[in-house]
Amino acid sequence: MTTQQLIAEIQKKKSFLCIGLDVDLEKIPQHLLAEEDPIFEFNKAIIDATHHLCVAYKPNTAFYEAYGLKGWKSLEKTIQYLNQNHPEIFTIADAKRGDIGNTSRMYAKAFLEDLGFDSVTVAPYMGKDSVEPFLEFEDKHTILLALTSNEGAFDFQTKNIGGKEVYKHVLETSKSWKNSENLMYVVGATKAEYLAEIRTIIPNSFLLVPGVGAQGGNLQDVCKYGMNDSVGLLINSSRGIIYASNSENYAEAAAEKAKELQLEMSEILG
Repeated sequence: MTTQQLIAEIQKKKSFLCIGLDVDLEKIPQHLLAEEDPIFEFNKAIIDATHHLCVAYKPNTAFYEAYGLKGWKSLEKTIQYLNQNHPEIFTIADAKRGDIGNTSRMYAKAFLEDLGFDSVTVAPYMGKDSVEPFLEFEDKHTILLALTSNEGAFDFQTKNIGGKEVYKHVLETSKSWKNSENLMYVVGATKAEYLAEIRTIIPNSFLLVPGVGAQGGNLQDVCKYGMNDSVGLLINSSRGIIYASNSENYAEAAAEKAKELQLEMSEILG
């Protein structure tokens, strides 16, 4: 998917909502456990109930890898279902990969080619040659971890080195990499006060912003400091939507929560 196609979908739906499909078998409605593939059945119902309210879905691959081959098959079925039924929706493999060149090339092939995701999250710690293999794929996107929403982000990301915080070094350096126009960046919603400065470094890039909802991030603040002329934001909510209810009407409850965010986004967009 091209950036322009994503922007068009945002404008059409009056939404920049991304829904995280982080499926934990201990949290899903118990009646689904009788299904042959409870993870996929859960995802399918969530997608069917919310696809008109969001522009992206983000499965965190750890929640699938934890269940071995069965979990991986559930992930594969989920992305196939999305690509076949809702190709207009942006898909994110939240895999947080990051390794040397040949290994990164295989990770990129796995997610962007074999599974057919539109994007994948990547850690920048190992530098250019670990990220550029992901950037080689046409109309695919690499979402670089820049400033995350967890407490440990302060261990490294905000440390001042040579008069500049590490996350700023990451942002500025990444702009020099080959095919850097295919980069997006992760900036946590709980770091909203940093967004104004981040926008001075990467004014035109899309930001994937987790942490709204269960982690306490504020949508209004994120938009105030992080929105650009093309919106430039994908606001992710996972637990706050998909686990809105653990009863048999869980999908309807998820849609209600998604609708609340979509309406708030529609008002912001005007």
